[in-house]
Amino acid sequence: MSRNWIAVASANHVRIGREAGFMQVCHGKVAPLRRSAPGDRVIYYSPTETFGGRDRLQAFTAIGMVEETDAYQMEIHPDFRPWRRDVAWWPAMETPIRPLLGRLSFTSGRASWGYQLRFGFFEIDKNDAELIAEAMLSAPEQFELPDRLRSSRKIARAPASASLTRPSSRGSARAIEPNFG
Repeated sequence: MSRNWIAVASANHVRIGREAGFMQVCHGKVAPLRRSAPGDRVIYYSPTETFGGRDRLQAFTAIGMVEETDAYQMEIHPDFRPWRRDVAWWPAMETPIRPLLGRLSFTSGRASWGYQLRFGFFEIDKNDAELIAEAMLSAPEQFELPDRLRSSRKIARAPASASLTRPSSRGSARAIEPNFG
């Protein structure tokens, strides 16, 4: 049975992963990635546009399906070797969370609705995943948003200048063989 996950990262990091076909969570830790399995749905939430920025976004920014590959490690810098997992990203609209807060079980009725998002990667129920997917995969005119929020939705596209690469492309990063022993 497939599961549904929320991953949390800044929108600019999510866009890089979307362009290159991977997810990276919790600052590159492997344990959360090992909880996911092929066929699981992953939805990214981005509290900000940029990592460490104060440019609040509070939107779902990517949705896709975990692929058959295992988690793998990349060397981005000698001191930074994050773990990743391949994801088949779907074309979707970046969608603000606020219109959905009262309808999602992990946020409904909670004044501090963002607390659970601090975990960086957590499971959600199928109903929540379907609600978010419906919002992200609908055309803007089909999703009931106030006019002020409708203009904030944009097609989820990765930047052409994405600098992080998958191991198969052997770009500026290089694949590292997993060492589980």
